Amino acid sequence: MKSTPFITISPLDNVSVVTAETIGNADVKIPLGHKIALTDINAGENIIKYGQPIGYAINDIKKGDHVHLHNMKTNLNDIIEYTYTPDESLINTDHTDKNSLFFNGFKRKDGKVGIRNEVWIIPTVGCINSTANQLAATAQNLYSNKVDGVFAYNHNLGCSQLGDDLINTQNILKGIIENPNAGAVLVLSLGCENNNLSEFIPFLGDYDPDRIKFLITQDVDDELEVGMSMIDELVNFAAQSKREPVPASELVVGLKCGGSDAFSGITANVLCGRFTDFITGQGGSAILTEVPEMFGAEKLLMSRAADEKVFHKIVSLINNYKSYFKKYNQTIYENPSPGNKKGGISSLEDKSLGCVQKGGKAIIVDVLNYGEHVKTNGLNLLNGSGNDLVSCTNLVSSGAQLILFTTGLGNPFGAPVPTIKISSNSNLYAHKKSWIDYNAGKLIEGKTIEEETKDFINYILDVASGLQTQNEINNYRDISIFKDGVIL
Repeated sequence: MKSTPFITISPLDNVSVVTAETIGNADVKIPLGHKIALTDINAGENIIKYGQPIGYAINDIKKGDHVHLHNMKTNLNDIIEYTYTPDESLINTDHTDKNSLFFNGFKRKDGKVGIRNEVWIIPTVGCINSTANQLAATAQNLYSNKVDGVFAYNHNLGCSQLGDDLINTQNILKGIIENPNAGAVLVLSLGCENNNLSEFIPFLGDYDPDRIKFLITQDVDDELEVGMSMIDELVNFAAQSKREPVPASELVVGLKCGGSDAFSGITANVLCGRFTDFITGQGGSAILTEVPEMFGAEKLLMSRAADEKVFHKIVSLINNYKSYFKKYNQTIYENPSPGNKKGGISSLEDKSLGCVQKGGKAIIVDVLNYGEHVKTNGLNLLNGSGNDLVSCTNLVSSGAQLILFTTGLGNPFGAPVPTIKISSNSNLYAHKKSWIDYNAGKLIEGKTIEEETKDFINYILDVASGLQTQNEINNYRDISIFKDGVIL
């Protein structure tokens, strides 16, 4: 076998990740990012990566062989029982720099802090998306010098929904409306939808009538004229807020990966994990979601639960999502995606162990449901799918002011909040600079994790202080609400 650079993540591993396309045994080409066997592995023996099993060999594998879908398979199969076994060795306790760094943000009346001062138009139902778009376009031209922007967030739900499915929609919209990046919000209703204002407003509880206004379009002669009058009031209210220094502990950061490759769990996700340790050490918060991409790595997360109560919350999070798969007679472990496989990820354990690197080694303090904002500072887990649009919407709805979105294949999508795209490899960064904000691929090209962590923290604080991300520059801003139920 020709000598080729490769990365071995843990001394316990029996496979490495190749950093350049190479020729393995029997002149088999091993693509960039794929695994090569470091030793002979017998049929039935576990494949070890990240120091953990990522599946088992389905036939004998020789040292130097390409290890992928053709000769390994997942160990995962069904719902399992878990035991509370905390492991302090998995937790980062070095918080020496607590409360030492600041960013310039917008303090809100409710005590939260925004990193943008925008006016959002939120339809209660998809029927009036075009109305919302017209209002936003007009207002953006009129008021761009007063606030950071006026944006409409369209969706296709809010009517013909029943039971818990409608409640999920209402909770997610409530959470988005309460996100502190929105200095003011116009809630736009048709009037006859299931999610009409008499049903929806109670979800908001006590709210500031200066910050949130409501318009039922069926009740007025000219909804555009009335809507613009309301937006004028909302813009003037939001414009009273000015940036001022606030400690980094006020940040709530969402964590997301999409279009992962084999380097995601080695570079970009690890860098995000370092930031998670930093921000939680500062007294701030991070939110880790994508529950199906915790399967196979969930025991590591459970070992970092703050206490037994949080442990049981994590168990419920995992098993309830597995039950959701079984409810629809779907295979629980039908993952990774075709793009992941092409990039070198061979099993759900392989994907999940890389995915949870974004959570660093922080203590897990709570588990959140749809639309539930962070209540306890630290690392929170959030219910939800791995779908890029849905999971980012969930993060915004849980109060994330920005999202760290790692990718090995690329994705232009952006959420309502700054969505920092972090490439796992330098090729993607060079190829898609209009999509990617930060290149973590430098970590396999000589940069140390300590150097990159410091640079990454400063970059994120700059974004929090107003530096625009590519999704903002390109106006890529979308939401997608999780749907699970009958449509009438």
